[in-house]
Formats: sequence, structure tokens, C-alpha cells
Amino acid sequence: DVANDQRKVIYQQRNDILDATSLRAQIDSLREGAMTDLVHQYVPEGSVEEQWDLPGLEKALKEEWSVDAPVTSWVSDAESMDAEEIVTRVVAAASEAFEAKVALVGEESFTSFERVVLLQTIDSQWRDHLSALDYLRQGIHLRGYAQKQPKQEYKREAFQLFAQLLDSVKNEVTRMLMNVRVQSAEQI
Repeated sequence: DVANDQRKVIYQQRNDILDATSLRAQIDSLREGAMTDLVHQYVPEGSVEEQWDLPGLEKALKEEWSVDAPVTSWVSDAESMDAEEIVTRVVAAASEAFEAKVALVGEESFTSFERVVLLQTIDSQWRDHLSALDYLRQGIHLRGYAQKQPKQEYKREAFQLFAQLLDSVKNEVTRMLMNVRVQSAEQI
């Protein structure tokens, strides 16, 4: 049942992607989630400013996500800034960089590219996930020796794997769309 429930979710997502005329809301949501997770890696929630790694965040944004965001100067210029304000500004900077790419090609052309990236990423991650579930199923019976219910353990771990699948889809799609180099016909 676990794999079947997850299959239904994935296939519903694929159908939504195929049927949608615009993927803007989905892509924006994925980008916002990926940027929020990234900022919280370097600026943990509830932490003090001395614990923040702002140069590391700037470097990761520039090198991995192609986003120029002067986070260190934002924080030094502001009297007080919390993690959520940094998240808001980074998400805005990423959206601005993304919109500049879309403007070069046009919304319609970019939507077809987004659709292909989303579908290919979901498909490849889904195949990997099915392999992981198969490996999990083969070894789950050993949990009985540890006085644990194998069925419950399988459900719990399969759910964790599925959450990781969705997370990796979000990050991979966002990274690919943020790093794509768009060229006009003259540049090509």
C-alpha cells in the first residue's frame, strides 16, 4: 500500500504538470522552498547573529544557484535583521534572477523547458526511490530481531524516503532552472 499511495501522489503531480498551461506557481513554490532551506542551513532559525555564516551563504548562492545576493552588506546595513528577513530578501533576489532569464526567452518558450525539467527530474528521482523501497523491503524483516514491528518500520522509513524524494526534486529542479544559461538567437 505504501508504494501505491506514493505512486498516486507522483502520478497526480505528473498529470498536473502535463495539464497545466503555466507552471509559474509550482516553480515559484519550489524556488521559495529551496531558497528557504538554503538560508536556514547557514542562518539557523532561533540562532544569534554570531552563529550565522553569511559569507558561506553568499558563496553558495553565487556558485550553486547563480544568485548575486549581498547578504553580508544587507545585515551590516540594517539595524536589526532576523533569519526570516534574510529568507525574504534571498527569495526576492532569486526570483529577480529567474525572471530575468524568463524575460530573455519569453514565458511560453520557458514554460515548455520548465515542463521538461520537472518531468525528467520527477521520473529519475522516482526510479531511484523505487529502488530504495525495494532495498528497504528486502532488509526490513531484520527489524523483528530488534523487537520492532517490521510493517510499522517499513511505513515510517518509506515515508522518510518519500519526503527526501520530494525534497531532492525541489532542489534539483530549482538548481537546474536557476543555473540554465539562456542565450538569444544572436548570441548562439
